[in-house]
Amino acid sequence: MREGFYWGNSVSSMQTEGAWDKDGKGMSVYDIREPSEFASDWKVATDSYHRYQEDFDHMQNLGMNMYRFQISWSRVCPLGEGDFNQAGIDFYHRFIDDLIARGIEPMICLYHFDMPLHLANTYNGFMSKKVVDAFARYGTRMVQEFGHKVKHWITFNEQNLYHMRETFIISGYRQGNKTTEELYQIQHNVMMAHAYVANYIHEHTDCKITGMLAYSEVYPATCHPEDIRMAREWDEVLNHNLLEAFTTGKYSNFVMALAKNHNINMNILPGELETLSKLRNDYISFSYYASTTIDHTKIPAGTIVNEYMDYGKKDNPYLETTEWNWQIDPIGIRDILNKIYWRYKCPIFPIENGIGVIESWDGKNEIQDDYRINYHKKHFQAIYDAMYQDGIDVMGYLGWGLIDILSSQGDMRKRYGVVFVNRENHDLKDLKRVPKKSYHWLKRVIASNGLNLE
Repeated sequence: MREGFYWGNSVSSMQTEGAWDKDGKGMSVYDIREPSEFASDWKVATDSYHRYQEDFDHMQNLGMNMYRFQISWSRVCPLGEGDFNQAGIDFYHRFIDDLIARGIEPMICLYHFDMPLHLANTYNGFMSKKVVDAFARYGTRMVQEFGHKVKHWITFNEQNLYHMRETFIISGYRQGNKTTEELYQIQHNVMMAHAYVANYIHEHTDCKITGMLAYSEVYPATCHPEDIRMAREWDEVLNHNLLEAFTTGKYSNFVMALAKNHNINMNILPGELETLSKLRNDYISFSYYASTTIDHTKIPAGTIVNEYMDYGKKDNPYLETTEWNWQIDPIGIRDILNKIYWRYKCPIFPIENGIGVIESWDGKNEIQDDYRINYHKKHFQAIYDAMYQDGIDVMGYLGWGLIDILSSQGDMRKRYGVVFVNRENHDLKDLKRVPKKSYHWLKRVIASNGLNLE
């Protein structure tokens, strides 16, 4: 890879930190989620609040030079509005300083779905402009606190998820009819929250800001023209709408026409589009895990594009799949890098990627996770090919949860890490960190800057 290439790890706060009620932290929407057969509660996670230095030591030993983590909004501002919590802010100062002391550059994400419970209950989350303002206040305060030593910032994890019905789970939405119009209002409010913080960063600091999406790589199921059309429309709405806003300060013309044709009121207030027009991101970041296909014959007539995949998703017969039916497609990441770069001419940074697998440890022998090595090897090769055969400007690679964490659904069975964390969904055990076979392989890869994949 190129000189200065970033190798690192990405996580969220609620999937790692634990300490849900320590040192003045307020409640988030995750703190009231009930455990189930295949989902833990979120009270301990992997206890990185108390054990993060051990995790940092593993990252340093691997040779990583970047860590993308999330600040817990309710840890630094218990209600999401009102007073800030100095103990929470002090924790992140120590956290950041300990990263930097190990030669690992921090990247901060401000929101990864864990809305402060007060904002969800009082204002219905990002349905409310008051929560947009609260986020802007929180985000700018964090930049003021940490911007002198943290130069890379993300506002929202996988921001295009707010273009899907997933938004009613991740936005702090607590009541309503979950209408398409509400979906569009939330996605616009989230974009404005991003714009306020991004514009502040560019006006007042030397930091860099990126907009991030979960790139939804969807191929036509066949060469039928309707499959091709629907795949293109999905790509435009779910991916390019955000990318256009991040790079030009305007929503996709197709999306604006879509909203008009469906009589959708996005609740765009006077002055908001002017604020949006000032938006420019320094680079583009995305997550990528899998691809799939779309079959137009499954989609009812009149379905809005945002809901195509609720009906039309079809497995790709040419790809292997994981236990969670995420289809493994290394070529997909090369395709995405090309599509983004040649349309937007902007540096690109894949900051989440990995394979979730059910694994267990016998307490003695090293986990032989050759499947993980094979997955990453093929994705690294695809990124290398994008850089050196296709001419794409790729900044680095951050794997997801490379030290095991709770899954996004709270399921500890789904493990992404090259380091095993010894706990199960309902048995915390000793939380011991245990390197897997892939750990030693990844260390060699990073030491060679990606040239040795064997």
